[in-house]
Amino acid sequence: MSDVAVTLPDGSVLSVEAGSTVEDVAYEIGPGLGRDTVAGVVDGELVDRHTPLEADVDLVIVTDQSDEYLRVLRHSAAHVFAQALQRLHPEAKLTIGPATDEGFYYDVTGVDLDQEDLAEIEAEMAEIVEADHEIERVERSREEAFEIYEDNPYKRDILETEAADEDPVSFYVQDGWQDLCQGPHVDSTGEVEAFELLDISAAYWRGDESNDSLTRVYGTAFPSESDLEEYLERREQAKERDHRKIGREMDLFSVPDHSPGCVHFHPNGMRIRRELEEYIRAKNDELGYEEVWTPELNKAELWKPTGHYDNFTAQGEMFNWDQDDTEYGLKPMNCANHAYIYDREKHSYRDLPIRFSEFGTCYRNEQSGELSGMLRVRGFTQDDGHAFVRPDQIQGEIVDALGVIEEIYGDVDLDVKYVLETQGENAVGSDEIWEQATESLRDALENEGLEYAVDEGEAAFYGPKIGINAVDAIGREWTVGTVQVDFNIPERLELSYVGEDNEEHRPVMLHRALLGSFERFMGVVIEHFNGRFPLWLAPEQVRVLPVTDGNLDYAEEVKRELGSRGFRATVEDRDQTVGRKIRGAHDDRVPYMLVVGDDEEAANTVSVRDRQERERKDVDPSRFYDHLEAERAEKRTTPDFLADG
Repeated sequence: MSDVAVTLPDGSVLSVEAGSTVEDVAYEIGPGLGRDTVAGVVDGELVDRHTPLEADVDLVIVTDQSDEYLRVLRHSAAHVFAQALQRLHPEAKLTIGPATDEGFYYDVTGVDLDQEDLAEIEAEMAEIVEADHEIERVERSREEAFEIYEDNPYKRDILETEAADEDPVSFYVQDGWQDLCQGPHVDSTGEVEAFELLDISAAYWRGDESNDSLTRVYGTAFPSESDLEEYLERREQAKERDHRKIGREMDLFSVPDHSPGCVHFHPNGMRIRRELEEYIRAKNDELGYEEVWTPELNKAELWKPTGHYDNFTAQGEMFNWDQDDTEYGLKPMNCANHAYIYDREKHSYRDLPIRFSEFGTCYRNEQSGELSGMLRVRGFTQDDGHAFVRPDQIQGEIVDALGVIEEIYGDVDLDVKYVLETQGENAVGSDEIWEQATESLRDALENEGLEYAVDEGEAAFYGPKIGINAVDAIGREWTVGTVQVDFNIPERLELSYVGEDNEEHRPVMLHRALLGSFERFMGVVIEHFNGRFPLWLAPEQVRVLPVTDGNLDYAEEVKRELGSRGFRATVEDRDQTVGRKIRGAHDDRVPYMLVVGDDEEAANTVSVRDRQERERKDVDPSRFYDHLEAERAEKRTTPDFLADG
């Protein structure tokens, strides 16, 4: 047999016999590594350690010390759940049970489950873990597999689709229970020590609402009880910070049944959005972008040359319909409309860069089960921007965008992680232009000294990108903004500029969204601050609290002065005690409260309180107003007038 070349993470290359398994390669490196091998990552794909290597590959050996081990463990936990469920409910039919970033889920049918059933299933899982059953990979013929799943149309569907070209197919067996699965898994059920079932929800087979309804059971698993407890604590914090809960409490937004996946901004929420819009407009001005507006409704023909039409319709994500023998659609993105504006005129190399920005509303037909408040929507408004540049301008444009992104996320107290997403299987265009585009992004990150991860194969179909991940107050990562380099759309739309040589050349198109979308970004910021917004973003910045009705006129005078300085201030004029007014302002997360009674009115002063329940009496209003202006201008993240006690 011929040999294959196996490239390891350190760049070294091993020559092994074709058909050698991942585990064989690990033993070739060293017996200790061989014994510790749990799985492998072959050309970016997580595989079983018994997977044979038939061609040259890049290989990462996975042990229980590897990042990928958690995914293997959670996949095995899903199998432990499924076995426990079928012990208790033999009538249950299994569909799929993958690992996820947070844990795992299993979609089942044929059994009626609710939240109260989870404790009983967990107890059965604990018995399976305690028994420490070996998890064994077994190959069975397709004919045998179809016989095993004679009464399970979902597993038969998998055999006819994903596994259509496989014979034999792989099963994983533990204590006589088995499941059709590609793996990989840990060695035994005993490794799944720290687990918990979390939630139940509805799902659809294949995620399609026209298919059968299923029950989805969510769980999680970790290598140790301490890791699990830490996760569960973070999860409780996340529940407390849920933007949907805070949105109701602060009357920021709603997503009513008559507009599924589309956010209604209430006055309080719109105040935050407008603040963000003006903030981003100023950043766009700094970067030299000119604002445009393009309609949501277009003929579908607009998106066909770019590849967006095929991409979005293939995934069922586009809202489109026929009318008067013409197909129309709601725009899923703004790129083609901006390219149209660019192409309306002839351009010289001296004109470039040409930059367009838009708060452009787009629509994507997300599945109902995937919708989640502001974080996963069907209608969203991007703070979108497209720059048409010469090749020699790419680096400078990316660096400028990254610099502004650093400023933006600093102003909302979010840490940033950068992820370079590279060419995937759905990529259009030549490998050469993809390599050139990817290197331009990589060079910009490295020249700026920014740390970044690489996510192989996850780029959009038209070009690689830098994903901007925001890290919030409890350590969660949220994908928000993006910077992309695109050689393909200008080529497909035949965009051009006249070069110094008097010949036509293709511009390069840079896509960038600083926040991503206002909906998602606001959802992230609500949860990050737990509704306790910094002064500059708070929908209500100051609440004036008159002690008695006799102090209302003075309270209104203070409010007018705040309003004249551009602050969002209100007067609490309800017939309540001062103590109750203060509690109400605290509950509403107002940054500052000004208590005004007879003493304050006589002395022309105010008593200042903040959300941290600090207080100072006899404050000169002008001194307080000046502080507010500085706090707002500097985008300070917490009210700090009373920080020194």
